Amino acid sequence: MLNGIREFLRNILHQIQAVRIAPKNILEILVLAVLVYYLILWIKRSRAWVLLRGIVVLLIFVLLAKLFELNVISFIADRTLSILVIALLVLFQPELRAALEQIGQGKFIRYFLRSNRSQTEKMYPPEAIKEIVDASFIMGRNKTGALICLEREIELKHVISSGIRIDGVLTSALLINIFEKNTPLHDGAVVLQGNKVTAATCYLPMSENKDISKELGTRHRAAIGLSEETDSWIVVVSEETGDVSLARGGELLRGLTPDELRAELLKIEDDFSAEKLRQEAENRRLRSRRRISGKEVPELQTQAVTEDAEEGERYAEKISE
Repeated sequence: MLNGIREFLRNILHQIQAVRIAPKNILEILVLAVLVYYLILWIKRSRAWVLLRGIVVLLIFVLLAKLFELNVISFIADRTLSILVIALLVLFQPELRAALEQIGQGKFIRYFLRSNRSQTEKMYPPEAIKEIVDASFIMGRNKTGALICLEREIELKHVISSGIRIDGVLTSALLINIFEKNTPLHDGAVVLQGNKVTAATCYLPMSENKDISKELGTRHRAAIGLSEETDSWIVVVSEETGDVSLARGGELLRGLTPDELRAELLKIEDDFSAEKLRQEAENRRLRSRRRISGKEVPELQTQAVTEDAEEGERYAEKISE
């Protein structure tokens, strides 16, 4: 038995020594390793992981049927495996679309496919951001729900086509009038393209992320859903609490003050990666927990929350005057 093992190991070593590895072979191995790694990450982060486990179970069942010579089952399996590729494309269509969109949003692709807008020209100048901030906090004070989508590199034609064209100049008064309760245009989202209000009453895709807080309603879920599928930033005004939030890259920055919202929107021209957005959202959540934690800062808890609320009220009253 030991002689057989030694012979087996000798054969393996002989075959390894016979293989000549060229630099291009090493490159191919590295590329394949990276692709397989990201494929596994993509599968585990999406619904594809559950579906893949189901497919593995079916394949094991087919192998067992062939092993025990269950001819009828084997015959049916042989005929159905030919259409398995098409079935997989149908089953994984949402995941494949999201993966291709993430590839298209990469920095390398955007560098070659960016718009003809010059580097010094800003799509959302400070004047436009001021109008958005003013309108958001006036509506927040009045508990008027709102969804304001700021289009970036990825065009929102499919979202615009679901609403009503406006093509009006961006002003805080126009935004407030659109979302005024009991008006024809108040339901749905508004899409902005620079200094222009392009459309209203637009429908947004709902996020399927199960980790989203149960406290959030359909308005916030729709904002997160659009930010997952595109690079758009979405300002959300809660109808229940009046809080103003910002969705971007699948993350939601909640309970912003006027100064915080303005500071975040001024970054819209920057090139944000999804990882950087997630890190910023996590840092903000940690700061929020420290601020409201009675154990860490008991004296400042009520003061910090009160100061934020008073700041928002003073800002909204100043704008109204």
